[in-house]
Amino acid sequence: MSRSVFFDSPFLLGFEQTRSLIDRAAKIAAEGYPPYNVEAVGDDGVRISLAVAGFSPDQLSVTVEGRQLTISGRRDSEPSAPEGAYLHRGIAARGFNRAFVLADGMEVVGATVEHGLLHVDLTQPPASQVVRQIPIRAG
Repeated sequence: MSRSVFFDSPFLLGFEQTRSLIDRAAKIAAEGYPPYNVEAVGDDGVRISLAVAGFSPDQLSVTVEGRQLTISGRRDSEPSAPEGAYLHRGIAARGFNRAFVLADGMEVVGATVEHGLLHVDLTQPPASQVVRQIPIRAG
C-alpha cells in the first residue's frame, strides 16, 4: 500500500500535516553531509551526534522552529593554506544544514561540542492519555 493511498483513507481525518511531515522527513533523509548518529539515551532521551570536525562552536547553530530541529555549520572562509599546498583534500570544508522533524512534545535540552562531534540532547516526556466522554444530545 503506497503512502498516498494510506493517507487518503476516509478513516484518517486531519492527518494532512502528518503526510507532509513524512514527505519532508524522506527528503531530509536523502542528505548525506555531515554524517550523524541518533541514539536512545535512557527511557525518554535521544542524542543526535554530528561529525563537525574543523568547526568551532561559534560556527555552529542549533535552532528549533515549530517541529523542525535545524543544525547548521557555516564556514567564514577557507582555512589558510598556500596555493597548491594540498596533495589530497578529503576533509570537507563546506557549510551544512541538517534538519530533523520532531514529534510533539519533544524538546532540545542542550548541545555540546566534544572531540569533533556536536551532541544535541533531546527529551520526550511520556504522553499522557486522556479519555473524554462526549455527551450525546437528542436532535
